[in-house]
Amino acid sequence: MPSGKVHLRIEMIILVALIAVGCYLSQVRLVSGAYAGVFLGAYLFSSLFLSPDLDLKRSDPFRRWGLARVLWVPYARLFHHRALSHHIILGPLTRIAYLGGIVSLALIAILHLTGWQVRFSVLQWPVIAALLCGLYLPNQIHTIADAVWSALRRR
Repeated sequence: MPSGKVHLRIEMIILVALIAVGCYLSQVRLVSGAYAGVFLGAYLFSSLFLSPDLDLKRSDPFRRWGLARVLWVPYARLFHHRALSHHIILGPLTRIAYLGGIVSLALIAILHLTGWQVRFSVLQWPVIAALLCGLYLPNQIHTIADAVWSALRRR
């Protein structure tokens, strides 16, 4: 398998191309700049922090979480490396759901403890789609790179 640094390099090269495409599509008004920004931000976040290698305690993505990496220890125990964590559809879904659950619980606790009341407007589907696509794509690139690397090594 490619090293974590090789995976990140591949994802960042693709990010540069995606930025160019996003700028062009925004310029010709085929895509809202805000949606392109959500997609690109989610892509960058996912590349750095939601890698399929999060289940490895010695991986760069795990270390990037700093002190908050302790939150990913249960995830690493639940999902064995290159099993469900590397599934092209379910892998990112497990990490997104896991992180979403942690963030939701933290928000609920903060709102309860402070007595604050917050109104959340319903997000528009294009924003959700841009966010999910941005979170998914680097994970799919990672999994495809692993498969291609393995196939080439078998030759």
